Amino acid sequence: GAMRSRAEVDATLQTAKLNPAELLPAVHCLSFAPQAGPGECCLLQLEPGLCAELEAGSSLVIRGEKDEQAVLCSKDKTYDMKIADTSNMLLFIPGCKTPEQLNADEASCDIIHSQIAGFSNNYWELRRCRPKLKKLRKLLMEDPYEGPDSWKDQTLTFSKYTTEDLLSLIQASEEEILHQLQVIDACKIEGYWRILEFDYEMKLLNHVTQLIDSESWSLSKVPLRTCLEELGSLEPTEMVEHILLSYGRKYVDDAGEVYFEMNEDKICRAIAEMLLKNAVKFNLSEFQEVWQQSVPEGMTARLDQLKGLALVDKTSRPETIFLLKVEDLPEDNQERFNSLFSIREKWTEVDITPYIQDLCAEKQTVGALLTKYARSSMQNGVKVYNSRRPIP
Repeated sequence: GAMRSRAEVDATLQTAKLNPAELLPAVHCLSFAPQAGPGECCLLQLEPGLCAELEAGSSLVIRGEKDEQAVLCSKDKTYDMKIADTSNMLLFIPGCKTPEQLNADEASCDIIHSQIAGFSNNYWELRRCRPKLKKLRKLLMEDPYEGPDSWKDQTLTFSKYTTEDLLSLIQASEEEILHQLQVIDACKIEGYWRILEFDYEMKLLNHVTQLIDSESWSLSKVPLRTCLEELGSLEPTEMVEHILLSYGRKYVDDAGEVYFEMNEDKICRAIAEMLLKNAVKFNLSEFQEVWQQSVPEGMTARLDQLKGLALVDKTSRPETIFLLKVEDLPEDNQERFNSLFSIREKWTEVDITPYIQDLCAEKQTVGALLTKYARSSMQNGVKVYNSRRPIP
């Protein structure tokens, strides 16, 4: 409409029974710009840390495919995006001055005509969430690497993923993705991320442990150079080095030689998986005997190495053990509990912990998760947990 005069403003204040002396001298007269409308802009609420990152020139990325809930990622964190509705309409006014700014600026004129560029009744709210990393392993498992002689790799039909591809497909920040690639022992082959096929990985590990045995090396001091010289004729040297990195910790001695300290728990765990892979259930005492015979000389196989990999059934006679891998379970909290309670009706906290530990949000405990998704009871003097709802 037409610009308002001071007299019109005063008349309006009088009608509204407001005392001009109690108000700031400056008056904002608002009008809608012709093109102002809802849906022109989106508002995003940021915590101070994220705001500072943006102001410092970092970028935030929204990730997700058509069928996924969008998440927002900084360089190292992931956030769920939820729409929050407001009862007050939010107006966007370019160059709008706050009362503090007007007070500081003595010369401000008493009528300010502002145009509303847009408005909104909601904004996006961010909530820190766990990165959705399950899909990473799933994508790489479509075509595990079976070694340089594999006919599959020669045919070049496999699904290949570069770091860029993974950033566009996985709902997690770059740092979280790169960390997870390390956790799942992925390796870069010709620019693409790959996971070793299990039998090929075991073949490589076997070469290394046999060499350690035949050379009588200490497990805490395995020399990289000799490994590459001795095994280079059997396997590509980068694969030999990858297996040492997967199952050991790399260090350099005073003379500049590279050594590996082998991880006993991880090696024993892998051998257990190999033994359990082909059995539905395994008699526990027989398994423990075969397992100890299968691990390298000087290593001790212990059941606590199998957390999140295998489960012992103490109720069967004789006791049995079977493969149950935490990475094969659903990522969603409720679905995870549903699948665990369909495998076993009642769990002790000790047994269930390795299978729900990864669901704990920041500062959240396993106990808090159990309180939410399970109900407890006493069975033969032991506290056990079962489902809060019927299992679908």
